[in-house]
Amino acid sequence: MRIFFILLGKELRSFFLSPVAWVVLAMFMAISGISFSWAVNHLAEKPQEQSLVQWTFVPLWFWLYYPMIFPLITMRLFAEEQKLGTLESLLTAPVRTVQVLLAKYFSAVLFYVVLWLPVLLYFGVLNWVLKGQVEFPAGALKGCYLILLLTGLFHLALGLLASALTRNQIVAAILGFGFIIMHFLGGIFLQTQALNPQLKNILLPKELVQHMAIKGHIDSFSMGLLDTRPMMYYLSFTILILAITHQVLEYRRWKS
Repeated sequence: MRIFFILLGKELRSFFLSPVAWVVLAMFMAISGISFSWAVNHLAEKPQEQSLVQWTFVPLWFWLYYPMIFPLITMRLFAEEQKLGTLESLLTAPVRTVQVLLAKYFSAVLFYVVLWLPVLLYFGVLNWVLKGQVEFPAGALKGCYLILLLTGLFHLALGLLASALTRNQIVAAILGFGFIIMHFLGGIFLQTQALNPQLKNILLPKELVQHMAIKGHIDSFSMGLLDTRPMMYYLSFTILILAITHQVLEYRRWKS
């Protein structure tokens, strides 16, 4: 564990000392701030059936920037090490491959969590400015953050795998974005298939559709409807993707 924490501290320092990380953080804060203000202004125009939480995390503009977060976080983790030639020396050092993998992964997870903290602050500031007159369901907000954490764990694992497959950061970002978009569009396709009576019995069962539809998961969690099946789905596939990434690194270790 001591070696793991040393590696984790090294990765966190490289994250927060990198200008790219601060640019990503600034861009995300700006985009999420604009998105939150749009949601507030939209609700101020007329009464809506959806809550402020749903208008913040469910609309189309949320999906315009959400998939782009993960490749920007993970693209340099292994690709930069391979480009500089330091990955081979790191993997041949007296450390286990799983320690290197988990240190890089959890540093990305911690940075991802930091990205979402300002959005939580927006709700608190709005509630303070309006002196508690604005209503947003606390349970739905907690549900949104829970599902965003779970989907983030899965998508960061995909981005990490993409970074382990190449030595070019741009290629790693494109590859990771492609993995995430394929999963997202696959879920939308399956949702559409489930709604079509001519196709729902031909392709995939409804239960599998409910597992893979990420937009449907965030929609339900933003209403405070918690379901353990998506939780297990994302945790299980996160472990699977990390296991595949571990095998990629082991191959590089023995090759070197």
